[in-house]
Formats: sequence, structure tokens, C-alpha cells
Amino acid sequence: MTKQSPLQTLIGLAQDELDAAAQRLGRMQREKTEAETQLQSLVTYRDEYHTRFTESARHGMAAGNVRNFQAFIDTLDSAIEQQRRLVEQASARLEAAKPEWQRSKQKLGSYEVLQARQDDVAARNEARREQRDADEHAARILRMRAAQHP
Repeated sequence: MTKQSPLQTLIGLAQDELDAAAQRLGRMQREKTEAETQLQSLVTYRDEYHTRFTESARHGMAAGNVRNFQAFIDTLDSAIEQQRRLVEQASARLEAAKPEWQRSKQKLGSYEVLQARQDDVAARNEARREQRDADEHAARILRMRAAQHP
């Protein structure tokens, strides 16, 4: 097994950090989406209930029913306001998670650039070594030919 360089270790750790940040970001996005969906459901239900009530009220309605309707609408409005606050909180958590993910991504990118530079230097050194070996081999062959044919 080849030994991992310190830079490769850092890249692995940075990748793990990025993966964790991406998972948190995804979870925050799902929470926001779920909160928005629930808010939309509440608003839709309130609107439908209000429409049905309005239709019923056109034909006359007892005062008690009107009070019950108003109390229920007030409860729905309260639930909608609470859900809006939850959406805002979920949005804030999502926005707070984005910079962490970006920092993690940037850190990984920096390490990968350093690794690429290190790989380039190693490749150039290897190419130089191979060229030197080829030159030495060619020089040896020339010396052997010269020694055979004085």
C-alpha cells in the first residue's frame, strides 16, 4: 500500500468536510421546502374555506355560524403566520449554511490546486530523469561503438 502524502490526507479531510457541509445544506433546503409547502397548503385551505363560507353565507346564515367561521379563520390566520415565521427561520438557516459549504468547497479546491502543482513538478522531474537516463544510455552506446571501432 502506498503511503498517502500529507496533502492527499488534507484533500481527503477537506472532501469529507465538503460532503458534510453539502449534506447540511441539502437538509436545510429540504426543511425550507417542506415549510413552504406546508405554508402553501394552509393558505390554500384558508382560501378554499373562505370561498365555501362566502357561498354558504349568500343564502343566509345564523350569527353563531358566522362567529364560528370567524374564529376558525382567525385560527388559520394564526397558523399561517406561525408557518411564515418557520419558513423565514428555515430560510435563515439555509442562508447560514451556504457560506460554510462555499468555504469547504474553496478549501478543497485550494488543496487540489496544490496537489496538481505538486503532480506537475513530479512529472517534470520524472521526465527530466527519463531524459537523463536516455541520454546516458545513448552516450554509453556511442562509447561502446567507439571502443569497438577504434
